[in-house]
Amino acid sequence: MAQVQFFGTGRRKKSIARVRLIPGEGKITINNKDIDDYFGLETLKVDLRRPLELTDTRGKFDVIAKVEGGGVSGQAGAIRHGIARALQLAEGEYRPGLKKAGLLTRDSRMTERKKYGLKKARRAPQFSKR
Repeated sequence: MAQVQFFGTGRRKKSIARVRLIPGEGKITINNKDIDDYFGLETLKVDLRRPLELTDTRGKFDVIAKVEGGGVSGQAGAIRHGIARALQLAEGEYRPGLKKAGLLTRDSRMTERKKYGLKKARRAPQFSKR
C-alpha cells in the first residue's frame, strides 16, 4: 500500500526547495542531512519550523526537503514556503492561518543587478576632489 505524501515547492531569492510531507514523528531531513547538521543558526531552524508550529502539526509529519541554489537564509525561506504549501494540500483548513501569517506568499525580493560605472548595484566609486 502506498504511503500518503504531500508535495510543496518553495522559492526564495535564488533557492528552490522541493518538500515532501509524510505522516511520521516530526523528523526534518534536508538534502539527506538532519536539520541540525544542515543549518548552524538556531534562528533559521525556528523560522523553518514556523508553519508546523502555527498549524500544530510539529510531531505529525516528517519533512524531507531537497534544496538547491542561493545561500543558507534563502534556502531556509524556500523550505519554509514549501512546507506551508504542502500543509495547505494536506488539510484545507490550514490555509487561512498560513495565509494570515504570510507563509503562503512568495517573497519576490531579488538582488538588484550591478550597473556599469558603479562598484555594486548602487555603490559608486569613492569621490576625490583632486
